[in-house]
Amino acid sequence: MSWAGKILRVNLTAGTCTAEPLNMTWARQYLGSRGLGSKYLVEEVDPKVDPLSPDNKIIWATGPLTGTMASTGGRYTVITKGPLTGAIACSNSGGYWGAELKMAGWDMIIFEGRSPKPVYLYINDDLAELRDASHLWGKSVWQTEEILKTSLQDPLLRISSIGRAGENQVLYAAVVNDLHRAAGRSGVGAVAGSKNLKAIAVRGTKGVGNVRDPKAFMQVTKEKKKILADNAVTGQGLPKYGTQVLMNVINEIGALPTRNHRDVQFEGAKDISAEAMLTPRPTDGKTHLVTNQACFGCTIACGRISKIDETHFSVKNKPEYWGASGGLEYEAAWALGAANGVNDLEALQYANLICNEHGMDPISFGATVGAVMELYELGVLTKEQIGIEAPFGSARALCELADMTANGVGFGKEIGLGSKRLCEKYGHPELSMSVKGQEFPAYDSRGIQGMGLAYATSNRGACHLRGYTVASEVLGIPVKTDPLTAEGKPELVKAFQDATAAFDSAGICIFTSFAWGLADVAPQVAAACGEEFTTEELERIGERIWNMERAFNNAAGFTAKDDTLPPRLLTEPAKTGPAKGLVNKLPEMLPKYYQVRGWDAEGRPTAETKARLGL
Repeated sequence: MSWAGKILRVNLTAGTCTAEPLNMTWARQYLGSRGLGSKYLVEEVDPKVDPLSPDNKIIWATGPLTGTMASTGGRYTVITKGPLTGAIACSNSGGYWGAELKMAGWDMIIFEGRSPKPVYLYINDDLAELRDASHLWGKSVWQTEEILKTSLQDPLLRISSIGRAGENQVLYAAVVNDLHRAAGRSGVGAVAGSKNLKAIAVRGTKGVGNVRDPKAFMQVTKEKKKILADNAVTGQGLPKYGTQVLMNVINEIGALPTRNHRDVQFEGAKDISAEAMLTPRPTDGKTHLVTNQACFGCTIACGRISKIDETHFSVKNKPEYWGASGGLEYEAAWALGAANGVNDLEALQYANLICNEHGMDPISFGATVGAVMELYELGVLTKEQIGIEAPFGSARALCELADMTANGVGFGKEIGLGSKRLCEKYGHPELSMSVKGQEFPAYDSRGIQGMGLAYATSNRGACHLRGYTVASEVLGIPVKTDPLTAEGKPELVKAFQDATAAFDSAGICIFTSFAWGLADVAPQVAAACGEEFTTEELERIGERIWNMERAFNNAAGFTAKDDTLPPRLLTEPAKTGPAKGLVNKLPEMLPKYYQVRGWDAEGRPTAETKARLGL
């Protein structure tokens, strides 16, 4: 079976690293990665724990398909109780790090306690030890990776680390690997920083050799890769344009949140779109996009590598940013751009580079800046308080605020709190576009109704990756549904949420779901792990994971009252586009969703639901 069968427990307080066998009963019930890591967290951590206290734990976890020849099998997740939300946090990343950990012979690493001084974990196959990281503290993600590879004389090391944002307890700090792949949301990097954990450096030479039926696995993964290659989204759109292919599409249907969700369409969308990234610049005749890039084992290659305009004001005197590096994806381009009314592509790329370099979620950062800009325009915040002029549309303000937040200086400390705390502090909680304290991604739920329900009920706060109904409501995958109606959305959202939990837990990328259903994942998991993993069983595992996460949040103090949206989305109709005149119909959808889920009126899984799922 393609689990390594071994986990590493690291007690940071005591400085010890101990190997222990993987709980195979749990592995069969929760699969791996998101599901299995969350099961360990739920069993070992008090739901009411302070996320930044030594009593919280943080887990790096792979799935059974991580490190195998399954397409996109490079994913890993970081699981903890999140400081941004106080809810369960599970953040997913690609690149090469996850596969490297699996090839070193480990399914998971559990960190507990708090180190008295900065440390990093070094793993070389079976060898695992904590080492002093005093020389790395204060360094960026990029510097940390270079220093470790050089000092350990191993250019093939894979590094997962935090930057200054994590050290400074920016509440949406990320964990970054391979320079620009990130477990980006919910503040997992701040938890690592609170534990004085700077990085994990891994070298794995064992490979993943314990696949149950290698011949069947090779055959089925080959078949499924062909489905990805033949699909218009995974075979053509994403390789050429990346996720940025959505910018103009979502703008046209009137669901691109603009200027802190005041508007649903952005007049500057075309200037920051995928098409713009492929258009030669007037300054140097070069395109912003240099090439696409794939993560480990990926046959889609949606990643962007971009090169900033060297004459742009943001980098004119900063040659360290002139090289080709991680480029804008749709969510980041929206959060740094339309959310703030900024249509300067190079400014967006600069802010994106700062987020990568210092380990910061660009969605929460950009959306928080959107709230700041609205507060500035309302006269609630002044130039003296912020330190600069900060109206909507200011590319200079965006770039300066990125620097300030990453480095924890001036008003950047306030932005590092996230929009919920910042807006509460300045007397306007209604201007935080968030759920459970986590900022929205790039879809306005007045124009895509199902996403409103998905945001409101997401276990980790507002999120597009926990139930991406955009696939159905906009792209017609697997079936086309009307984005402007509430009808049928409770069932749709539940189906997407459960399926996503299974995809995440297998150790593959959710983007495969543009072409694959669980019926495509099941035979791959069955060949790798055991014949009991049918389509129906994966559906049940996904539902079990969702309800386990929900029960943890309920125990942490979350109730039905937290399954809501900001007043703006419920009371201010969309001004333009196909959704003109509409608000989100959450009050209509939520009670039906609870019924479909098998929850009571307070949003708690019933005894019958728990019994059915073996919880």
